[in-house]
Amino acid sequence: MLCAFANQDVSMLLSRIAPVYRRDVPRVALFALLIGASAAALIDHPGYTDAFYYYNAAQRMANGLGMTDANIWTYIGAPAGLPIPSHLYWQPLSSIIAFGGLSLFGIHFGAAQIAFLPLYALIAVLSYALGALLGKSRRVAWLAALLTIFSGYYFPYWFTTSTIAPFGAFGALSLLSMGIGRKRRAWAWFILSGACAALAHLTRSDGLLLLIVMLIVALWRTPLRSGVPMALAGALAYTALMAPWWLRTLALTGTPLPVGGLETAFMRSYDEIANYPPQISLSHFLDWGLENILESRLRALGINLMRFVGEQGMIVLVPLMLLSAWRKRMEPILSGFLLYAPLLFGLMTLVFALPGARGGLFHSGAALLPFWAALGAVGLQDVLIEAAQQRRWRLSQAKIVFGGALAAWAISLSLMVFANKRADWNHSGAFYQALSLPSEAIAMINDPPALYYFTGIMSVVLPNAPPSSISDLAARYGVTHVVLDRNHTKPMETLWRRQDVPFFLDHLYYDGKVRIYRVRTQGASREVN
Repeated sequence: MLCAFANQDVSMLLSRIAPVYRRDVPRVALFALLIGASAAALIDHPGYTDAFYYYNAAQRMANGLGMTDANIWTYIGAPAGLPIPSHLYWQPLSSIIAFGGLSLFGIHFGAAQIAFLPLYALIAVLSYALGALLGKSRRVAWLAALLTIFSGYYFPYWFTTSTIAPFGAFGALSLLSMGIGRKRRAWAWFILSGACAALAHLTRSDGLLLLIVMLIVALWRTPLRSGVPMALAGALAYTALMAPWWLRTLALTGTPLPVGGLETAFMRSYDEIANYPPQISLSHFLDWGLENILESRLRALGINLMRFVGEQGMIVLVPLMLLSAWRKRMEPILSGFLLYAPLLFGLMTLVFALPGARGGLFHSGAALLPFWAALGAVGLQDVLIEAAQQRRWRLSQAKIVFGGALAAWAISLSLMVFANKRADWNHSGAFYQALSLPSEAIAMINDPPALYYFTGIMSVVLPNAPPSSISDLAARYGVTHVVLDRNHTKPMETLWRRQDVPFFLDHLYYDGKVRIYRVRTQGASREVN
């Protein structure tokens, strides 16, 4: 419903520029839906941990099991026993969207994918709108839309059950709405911005940053008589949508916010997300020493710069979009974007350095793609106008040649990335199905959501702890089998090598790629999954 409302608002805005833009909006959306449906049909499985998790939760809801998890991928805030309440750490909206698809079209992955396609179309429409608003050109608007539809490294992720599509759509719409609201001094746009900020926050915890940015945009250097109503309108819309989830989380955990989110800022390595006991503290982080802390932040800076160039700028787009961003820096419509982009980069580099470099910047950066695409298209137009004046080029011909080359590069990169990801994702089930674990088993494994998706077997994550911790976890969750592969945590190295094996583990199988142990004792009760 909100997507339809958003599309209507963008269409109304474009119609005030020229009627042809309004006619283009459904064309852009339809083209995106055709591309999205074609790509989604070629993907058989969610593909990676996050997407498996969100799909599994949606499937359990569709099967009448409520918002529950049959697997544990982090012990932070996890209660004893299986199943447990879902989304204690991650946010629920991706699962809710997937649940909508399963409810309408049947319980299979393809049905869940369908529910994400309108969001992909919305992102394309937003990019078209930005291209039209910033470039005042239909050609620029279409190029911006194409650069978002064929978005390079992001391309395959729009079509699985992850946070990319919802956060990208709602985050971008929130940023655009607050920019339009600031330009027009109109509080109604801040209602839309606040609502979309809430939907982005219901997708990812760092969506809270959008609320902060929205309040700054509403109040910074703005007369109080207009700034305060804009800020209040946005905050009230945000709160109205967030309140039910806060109440649910409060009832389950005693706090309205997800458990453990801030603790990830104090990790020394990403493996600590699987610590058991789940202890990540500031004192432990500070004991690491200033040299290690600075080195970890510099490493994150290097990784995130490469991610920015490759993932958000598709390499060749970077100079064009940065040039255009500088030239358009006083444009009110970009006020939210120009604040959010550096804040997000800084947050994912200096504060949440390890999860940020691991993928946090990639996922949350999806909200920036329509802006970067539009700025890149505008930047190309500006460069060509200047070059044509200096070199006496035929401007119309240059726009066709260079615009076509840029679109061709984006399409080629997107298809190459898609082909590689599709091959990995579509064959990801062979490993789990080949384990041949008993259907009643409760396993300990690297990727519990993937195991549950392919086999229906409950599981907990292999801990970042010594093998002796398995006894406690077996009693707490009823673990019957331990599965190790080469990507195990460091404390489990001796167990992988079958050295100093605890007495409560019996070795069952090893083939060079996987090793399986059976746990002799089990304590936790088990519900039907």
